[in-house]
Amino acid sequence: MTELVPTPNDCALPRIRAEFATFNEAIDYAARSAKGLNFHDMRGELERVYPFSEMRADAVQMAYRLIAAGAKKGDRVALIAETGPDFAALFCACTLAGIWPVPLPLPTTFGGKDSYIDQLSVQLSSADPLMLIYPPEIAEMAQAAADRQGCQGIAWDELARRPAPVVELPQADPEDICYLQYSSGSTRFPQGVAVTHRALLHNLYGHAASMNIGEGDRGISWLPWYHDMGLVGCFLSLIANQVSVDYLKTEHFARRPLAWLDLISRNKGNTLSYSPTFGYDICARRISSQSNVAERFDLSRWRLAGNGADMIRPDVMQNFVNAFAPAGFKASAFTPSYGLAEATLAVTVMPPGEGIRVELVEEERLSGGRRDLSRPARYRAIVNCGKPLPDMDVEIRGEKGEVKGDHQIGKVWCRGPSVMHSYFRNPEATDEALVDGWLDTGDMGYMADGYLFIVGRAKDMIIINGKNHWPQDIEWAVEQLPGFNHGDIAAFAIEMENGEEAPAVLVHCRVSDPEERVKLRDEIRDKVRAITGMNCVVELVPPRTLPRTSSGKLSRAKARKMYLEGEIEPYDLAA
Repeated sequence: MTELVPTPNDCALPRIRAEFATFNEAIDYAARSAKGLNFHDMRGELERVYPFSEMRADAVQMAYRLIAAGAKKGDRVALIAETGPDFAALFCACTLAGIWPVPLPLPTTFGGKDSYIDQLSVQLSSADPLMLIYPPEIAEMAQAAADRQGCQGIAWDELARRPAPVVELPQADPEDICYLQYSSGSTRFPQGVAVTHRALLHNLYGHAASMNIGEGDRGISWLPWYHDMGLVGCFLSLIANQVSVDYLKTEHFARRPLAWLDLISRNKGNTLSYSPTFGYDICARRISSQSNVAERFDLSRWRLAGNGADMIRPDVMQNFVNAFAPAGFKASAFTPSYGLAEATLAVTVMPPGEGIRVELVEEERLSGGRRDLSRPARYRAIVNCGKPLPDMDVEIRGEKGEVKGDHQIGKVWCRGPSVMHSYFRNPEATDEALVDGWLDTGDMGYMADGYLFIVGRAKDMIIINGKNHWPQDIEWAVEQLPGFNHGDIAAFAIEMENGEEAPAVLVHCRVSDPEERVKLRDEIRDKVRAITGMNCVVELVPPRTLPRTSSGKLSRAKARKMYLEGEIEPYDLAA
């Protein structure tokens, strides 16, 4: 059996940093190089080498098949975004045919078969696609969702067996919609973000320039392709910037997270690899009991350890450095960033080599209140998320729309060529988010010397008796108690029987003894009271109960809804 050889880090073709008029031009140019995609199994062993040239050839054939199936320019085709060559070719086939690909999630992040079918049906209803194309392994669930929506459903191996009559592919215009992206929080009321070719290429150029992507660089990723950081940052960007990449499936990372670091260790180039905070957290926790870090891993060539998609936790980053410095990991490799699907992906990126930089900010400043001088000041470490991409403007605005100065907290707004075209078929939501070309991100933060600091999402803020509290502060306080992991706690406000609001805290409980549970509840209540000065409702719930978005982030809004509707059943501490 011939040993597989991964695609190279370098080749003779001159690199072009995403300076193309359309993504189709980027596909054509990448296909002239020897680079490409490399897919690995759960143990990190290479199982499929997929050069960009082969990907493009397959994409052209699939484009012919889609057109033969009746798909026309401007139609939507929904694709279940499994990490592999089939999705890669189909996504590119859609753009080559002028069709809008709509990446949708796999069932691994949902509670069960019925909830996945429900979720898929809602997103299909929003996107209104001509067809849904899916991996054969999930045919029953995917077809049920397609039937419910009334669109055609087909497994991709079946589509690949159909004839591919040659036709002339339409010419793409930079202002054409390239794809629809559903944000990770899209559940009950999904919003499809329409991204043009021009917006995509501008963002891909911007973050490649900001991170100085160049010769010898190689991507490594386990991020899902239905989330903007995985799709845009770790798939489309690597095509448009001609970077070879190694992939683990997201579900394989979940089972064996250290396989990610094994893969980085085997890379002989300069590694570009990204993760939300929880990915670094789980690796540091897994390795904490092992002493062979230096023998097993070599992380010395990890040039950019990107961090985004969630609030960046400096304590977690420090734990990762402590755990993997013996393997050559450098803290300066951390590259915090800030972005959202409505801006294609990145808004700000930390310049390479500057690492994690934090500012300590009084909690009263974060919440907009005045400090009680009788109590000691409390601080939260706020992470610097870097500088705006080229041609991206960022402003911090107050409640009346006034632009705030440095270190003044307000709503984050951004403007630039990579801001979305619209929310698909939702002009009201589009007009609410886009004002005179500026995008209201919904996030709160401040600027300092040209750098952006994010403090939280405006809609998550808990307002009790006129005082603002960030749920992250409450959750972090509880996480400091022994036995809790990042993501074990959800904090939000609820209305009590007397009509007043109070903070509620749902906590994953791994204690089985009833008396110990009561003691734990009281300990958590005391901890939250020390932070907020208020009593709160503490509910202990079974592990893995709190809902996640498709990108793995805690969904506070969904947790609150499920709790109030009785879908989350806390342990009965009176029993």
